Formats: sequence, structure tokens, C-alpha cells
Amino acid sequence: MSGYSFLTSGAPRQPGESKWKYHIRKLFTLKTLTSLDEDRQNSNLAKTLNLYDLIMISLGAIIGSGIFVLTGEAAATKSGPAVVISFLLAGVTASFAALSYCELTSMIPISGSSYTFVYATMGELIAWIIGWDLILEYLVGAAAVAVGWSGYFVSFFADCGVILSKSWTSAPVKYDIALGQFHIVPNAYFNVPAFLVVIFLTILLTIGIKESARVNTTVVSIKLLVIIIFCIAAGTRVNPDNYKPFIPENEGTFSRFGFTGVLAGTSVVFFAFIGFDSISTTAQETKNPQRDVPIAIMTSFAIVSVVYVAVSLVLVGVVPYRLLASPAPLAVAADMTGMKWLGIIVDLGAVCGLISVILVSLMGQPRIFLAMAKQVSYHFVTSVQNLETKKVLIIFSSSDGLFLPSLGSRIHPRFQTPYLTTILCGTVCAITAALFPIDILSELTSVGTLLAFFFVNIGVMVLRLIAPDAPRKFKVPGGPVFIPITGASLNLLLLATASRNSIIRLFIWMAIGLLVYVFYGRRHSKANNSTRNVDLDNEMMKTNVNKEAGL
Repeated sequence: MSGYSFLTSGAPRQPGESKWKYHIRKLFTLKTLTSLDEDRQNSNLAKTLNLYDLIMISLGAIIGSGIFVLTGEAAATKSGPAVVISFLLAGVTASFAALSYCELTSMIPISGSSYTFVYATMGELIAWIIGWDLILEYLVGAAAVAVGWSGYFVSFFADCGVILSKSWTSAPVKYDIALGQFHIVPNAYFNVPAFLVVIFLTILLTIGIKESARVNTTVVSIKLLVIIIFCIAAGTRVNPDNYKPFIPENEGTFSRFGFTGVLAGTSVVFFAFIGFDSISTTAQETKNPQRDVPIAIMTSFAIVSVVYVAVSLVLVGVVPYRLLASPAPLAVAADMTGMKWLGIIVDLGAVCGLISVILVSLMGQPRIFLAMAKQVSYHFVTSVQNLETKKVLIIFSSSDGLFLPSLGSRIHPRFQTPYLTTILCGTVCAITAALFPIDILSELTSVGTLLAFFFVNIGVMVLRLIAPDAPRKFKVPGGPVFIPITGASLNLLLLATASRNSIIRLFIWMAIGLLVYVFYGRRHSKANNSTRNVDLDNEMMKTNVNKEAGL
């Protein structure tokens, strides 16, 4: 009787190879394109997303905190009215990464985003670093947006005459930039709105990807409508004097205005372009990923670039830039116009709009964990054979074993979602959002994403060299060098302009990740450990299977 088997190859020590050379070689083991394609085919994730869903998911992820929250902070403390230039520079930098993502996703359409791309180009150790780094982009990023959402939530109720207590709508911890230290905020205990919105969206994501996409489409439509109304209404109150000086004179520190301040502002508002890469985490749940994912990335990127420039121009034209240091700058601008109705609409739009950003971020992180989790997940399904109903153990081995035990790769039999990692990520994100302020969370997210984008740009060049004939539905224009090298260089430039404390926190986070890899990841790596075989009866696999049976 023939059988179905999944084979994971080890990395045997070669004759004459020293122990140290052997272990170093294992650190840079590559996942082959063939093995990645097998992972995609063995996936149990529901393939329900189409091109329209992907575009709306991307818009839902991108248009959010960058406009509704961080624009004011960047203008007030770093760029001044030249925050418009900061957005343009951030957009150019992100566009190079967007093109690289398009090529890699058209080749490797599976969950894992840049983690998977790097695994196929630079090896296991670098892939681990990026996978660990992506926690900053998705999980910490979702927490940052949740804090911004809470600010607009409070502002909306205030416009309606209801004042919510700061004790339960603010973070109890604050970072003092001047002193370089954390301190406790008096009478602030827990950011309840930020906590609850993350918990609600976690439940939604556990129920299903298609249901989540429908909610996302609705809130994105509301968000775009509100932004258009704001630009038209507030645009009539622009004061040209507010643009002078367009680039304020530097005040003695690198990030405080001047041209260097514009660069520092770019590293902050770069957060605004984060999100298009989230599409790549849903590639295994897309009907035609090789075609639809690249189109969705570039379409959404073009839309948000126009939106960001328009909103930032209106914002600094209505409000003197030093008055924009607020977690709700569009609400400040709406109040400055004297149109109370506009303030209510902006707050409502932000409350709805930021939900989509949190939703997509929480959607991406569990799918990266799914790719990194221990390789074997167990599913009991009901089969019928010879008129007898039996519970049969089906074993799927499609993830890498670098992080989380086997429960991390489990797919819910009914909802077809990675429910355990979704619940884990949602819980951690909710607690983080309730305790920390947005400035710390957003800067960590930006530097973490810049590092990931750097490796994705490099990955395009590497794959062109090691797999030049591999099928690509999309290719980065201009050859494999110019755009990836330019993108990678810009990523490093913006990393260099990030605040010193953010860089220190990034290195601390990376050091923790390396310890996790040393003591867990390398010991459980599917690619670098002993061969494992799982044989399943082929006849049993052909029987009627009820996938809605309990685990």
C-alpha cells in the first residue's frame, strides 16, 4: 500500500569538516523554493481572498496612525511644515521595498512575509532575526495604533459632551526624552479602550479571515470618506503663513528641525507606510497570490502616497506646526477651523479607520508565528472507511520549528485560522497597548520595519543570483541591482537617523531574540535537525473527511 510522507532533510556533517565550521554552516541553511512550494500546498488555511480584498487589507493597514496620529508629532518636534517632505522621502524609501516585496511574493506566495523571503535567500539565522524583528512591526505596531485609537475614542466622546477619566484611558508609563528615563504617570492606571479594542479584534480574527476582511473593507471605506471630507473642508481654512518657514531652523540637536530634522521626521512618519507588506502574510489565503498580491501592493501604495501628501499639506496649513504635538492632530486641525461637525466626523473616522490598522497588524503576526512554529501540528478528523466511522490522526508538517511548540502551528478545524497564535498575539498586544505610550511603541515599530525592509531588498538580489530561472510573475524593473541597492541604502540611512534610544531598544530586542534562537530555535529547527518521516496511509487520505470535526 502506497503512503504519503513528509521528509525533512538534516544537514549532515561533511568528511573533514571541523565542528565549528559545521555549526556555522548550519546557521545559514537555506529553505529551497521547492520546500516552500510544498509548504504552500500542504497548508490548511482557507483560500478566500481576492484582489479587492487584498487592496482593502493593504489600505486598511497603511492609512492609519501615520496620518491620524504621528503626523502632528513629526511636524511639531522634528520637521515643521516640511513634514510633507518627510512623507515624500518615506514614500520613496518604502516604494523600493514595495517593489521587492512584489517580486518575492510572486515567487514565494506563502505566509511568513519577509521572514520566509530571507530564509530562502540568506539562511536560517538571518531569517530568525527578521522573524523576531517582525514582532516589532506587527505586534508592537498594533499596540501603538491601539493607543492612538484610544486617543480619538476619548476625543470623540469629549466632542459629544462626555468626558472619560484619564486614569483609565492613559498609559501608566511615560518616557522622558530629556532625562532619558521612564517614569510612572500619576493617577493613570490602565488604558482600557486600547485594551478592549485589541481583544475584540482578536476574537474577530479567530472566527475567520473572510469575516475579518469584510469588517476591514467597511471601516476602510469610512476612513477614506472622512479623509476626503477633511481635506475639502479644512482646505478652505488654510493660512499660507503657517508654511513659513517651511523648514524651521535647526535648534541645536540632530532631530530638532532643519534638514536633519526632516530626515528624523522621515524615520518617524515611515511608520505611515508600514502595512503593504502585511498582504504577503495572507498569501496562502489568497486565491491567485502570484498575480493579485503584486497588483494590490502597488495599487494601494499609489493611493496612500497621494492621500498622505494631501492631508499633511492641509494639516500644517491650518494649524501652526508647534501646536500639533497631539495624539489626535486631525482633531486639533478640525477644532481650529471652528467647524464642530468636522471634529466629530474626523474623530469618528479615526475611530473606525484605526480599527482596520490594528486588525491587519493582528492578522499578520500570527501567520508569521505559524511559519516559525514547531513543524508538526496534529489534527483529528472524522473519516469513513468500510462503513465504520473513525477518528484519524492527520499530521501536517509545514512550518519551521524555530519558535513556539507544536500548538503554535495548529489551524482551527472549523474557522481555518491559526487560532492559538492569534489569541496569544492579541493578549500580549492588548496588555502592551494598555501600559505603554504611543511614542515608544511607534519608534520601535519603525526601526524594526526598516531592518526587515533592508533584508527584503537584499533578498531580491540574492534570489536573482541563486535562482535566476525561477518563475517570477513580477520583476523589479531596472534589473536586480539598482532598486534593491538604493532601497537598502535608504533603509540604513533612516535607521541612522532614528533616535539613539530606539536603536538601543532594537539591539536589546535583537539580543533577546538571539538567546531564544540559541536555546530553542536551533535545537528545534526542521531544516537543521535529524530526518523526520511521517507516513500516512494513502487509502485513508482518500476517504471522506469531515474537516469540521473537533481537534
